[in-house]
Amino acid sequence: MKKTDKKVTGVRWSSVKFAIRLCRHVSLNTKINITRSINTQGVRGLYNLFLISLLVLMVACQATPHWAPYDRTKQDVYPTKHWQKAQTPEQLGWSSEKLAVAREYSKQLDTAGLMIVDNGVVVDAWGDIAKNFQCHSMRKSLMSAIIGVHVDQGNLDLSKTIEELGIDDYPPALTAQEKQATVGDLIKARSGIYHAALGESPGMKAMRPKRHSHAPGTFWYYNNWDFNALGTIFEQETGTKIFEEFDRQFAKPLKMEDFKVSNCRYLSSDNYGEFLTSKHRYYLFRVSARDLARFGLLFLRDGRWRDGHIVSSAWVSESTASHSDIALDRGYGYMWWTGTREGLFTSIKVKDHSYYAAGWGGHKIFVLPYRNLVIVHRVNTDWKGKMVSDSQIGRLLWHILDAAGETDIGEKPTLDGAKGVRLRGDELYNAVAGSLIKTEQFTAKFLQDNRLELWMKDKRIDAGKWWIKKDKCWLKAKILTGGRKVGLNLVLDGDTIKWYDLEDTLGGKGVYSKIN
Repeated sequence: MKKTDKKVTGVRWSSVKFAIRLCRHVSLNTKINITRSINTQGVRGLYNLFLISLLVLMVACQATPHWAPYDRTKQDVYPTKHWQKAQTPEQLGWSSEKLAVAREYSKQLDTAGLMIVDNGVVVDAWGDIAKNFQCHSMRKSLMSAIIGVHVDQGNLDLSKTIEELGIDDYPPALTAQEKQATVGDLIKARSGIYHAALGESPGMKAMRPKRHSHAPGTFWYYNNWDFNALGTIFEQETGTKIFEEFDRQFAKPLKMEDFKVSNCRYLSSDNYGEFLTSKHRYYLFRVSARDLARFGLLFLRDGRWRDGHIVSSAWVSESTASHSDIALDRGYGYMWWTGTREGLFTSIKVKDHSYYAAGWGGHKIFVLPYRNLVIVHRVNTDWKGKMVSDSQIGRLLWHILDAAGETDIGEKPTLDGAKGVRLRGDELYNAVAGSLIKTEQFTAKFLQDNRLELWMKDKRIDAGKWWIKKDKCWLKAKILTGGRKVGLNLVLDGDTIKWYDLEDTLGGKGVYSKIN
């Protein structure tokens, strides 16, 4: 065989040469496999390993974070060009052994990147923390901060009504009552405007109240119309563009390492294939985990960055306070989720008021001021089917707080740590049939004929079926399970029932009773 041959057994020599060059970058084990493949399968075997080698190289070529050494002499540490990282978690009072448990559990999930920052210093980080993943609904917390800068500058007035601002939408147009909603109502998701909006999930559409069912300012509903219309109002009133302004006001002053305006874009009705759904565009941010950690640290430090303020302390305090009580110890601020004790997030207990930004699929920025802690979790939701549930993130958070040395963090969110009686067999069937499970968001009715209904107050929002098989309760419903079959382990603890997924992770809990 000569190198001048155009093809070898149906394989282009150029591809073979590329595979050989590629091998210089892969591990010793991969090189051994390649050698064996050549010996047993010839050149075609080498070519078959080309794709494997390419995947290995893609992983190896992920941006490797550069860390600055941890400077113990400074009380309040801020990242400069790079983040400071402790040599060992023990330097910051953390447990390496328990962090390894968190890392190992995250490998079972679709976690693409995770970063833990304790008082400005990186405790640990893994995955691709440099990639600009989609933010999904975390965009709202970013938008809240941009709005805050312009409220402080006097460019935006939260008390103005949308009628005064000339805001409307496609038919059926807004009514006189709806136009009395203020900018402040929108940022708190209390507008009372239940017009169709871009970027709504099926669950959001199903739960959207009827038009004119609530007056402006009187009722909280997580409403994409409010969030999208705020983008329109912001650009109209300030004469700036959302992504360029985020870059100017936050990315550049915080020295974000990866953010690019060109990665962000607007989505209109045409992009969604929803003709004339709404005038107000969806603004899609892409930001990396390590850049979002800078944003989280800014809020942890009350808007202060080194010797100055990027956003006022007053705005940070006001925007992350609970302006709507949506469940016990759980609230909603200015496009931030808020809470304390067991209300902040599923499966964990926090000591004091905390808050987080959340995006579909498992994107999160957690800020725990009482612990000087910022945790960022990312998922590559550009790949279809990639997602991490809240219950899985809750379990991961529990392990992280455990590694931090926190003790009062709630019951271990796994089946082996459950308090109560695990229901099995006939006992399981008799407990489920004809029962009600009430959470602070919804009520599930398990009817005797195996029908399942999901209610939110007096509105049925979903229906499906339930059945018992192999000591598990199985469910299938359009919204609740996304049309999939979902199996649960049930544990009864007094009048509280807890459900665990097939990986034994706590999914939630509710008040248990029988239907009268």
